[in-house]
Amino acid sequence: MTRSTDEEVIILTGANEGIGYYLLTALAEDHRRIAALDINGDNVRDLQDDVVARVQYYECDVTDTDDVTTVVSEIIGQWGRIDIVVNNAGVARVASFQERSLSDTRHEFEVNFFGYYRLVQAVLPHMLAQGGGIIHNMGSGTADTGHPGLSGYSATKGAIKGLVCSLQLELRGTDVSCTLMIPPSVNTQMTASLEYPEWMTIGPEEVGRKLADKIHSTQPVITPDRTTRIGLLLTRWVPSLWKRMTAGVVSNS
Repeated sequence: MTRSTDEEVIILTGANEGIGYYLLTALAEDHRRIAALDINGDNVRDLQDDVVARVQYYECDVTDTDDVTTVVSEIIGQWGRIDIVVNNAGVARVASFQERSLSDTRHEFEVNFFGYYRLVQAVLPHMLAQGGGIIHNMGSGTADTGHPGLSGYSATKGAIKGLVCSLQLELRGTDVSCTLMIPPSVNTQMTASLEYPEWMTIGPEEVGRKLADKIHSTQPVITPDRTTRIGLLLTRWVPSLWKRMTAGVVSNS
């Protein structure tokens, strides 16, 4: 798929805050056309004041199949195509397994796994028909290592990893790519209740901007930088290191 970046259409979920918001701002500053999806669009609307012609906010609940399919149809109706998707919406309930309810984990799966699934299902036929596209899916190192207090979130990311690996095999021979984007530990509202030491986290602005630079990457696994890539390898190869790093990050009730 060869296409001018001025003509491309990018869908970004979870665009109103955290990594998604800074990914959005970086792409907007680079004059990309972006459909920004979220259940709340306050920050996106502020951004639209400056780049209203290139950023369009769509209120969308990724847990609602009708919502997702309707929004995808509206985007195609407005811009005629979809070239890149970034499945970024995410939630996490921080609590020990004994303190969690089934509904907590069910909600995490509805957003973090089935939300991604719904959007892939809605856009994939269009990408195949137009002859190409890229579907990025926000993953996590916790898919391989687990995380105390994040059993539900880690499970959703493990499911996403399995889905992406399967899609990568199925899409061989097409010009549609499916990737995992894996950020480091990011200081966002979602992780605010985790007591990470300062050196373990990075700001969402830096991560969002680095991932924006890799928006056209079709590598199976995409990290924002070499440091993150090495850190992921270390935590997988030396499980005792990850155990020590996360031993005190969840406060006792």
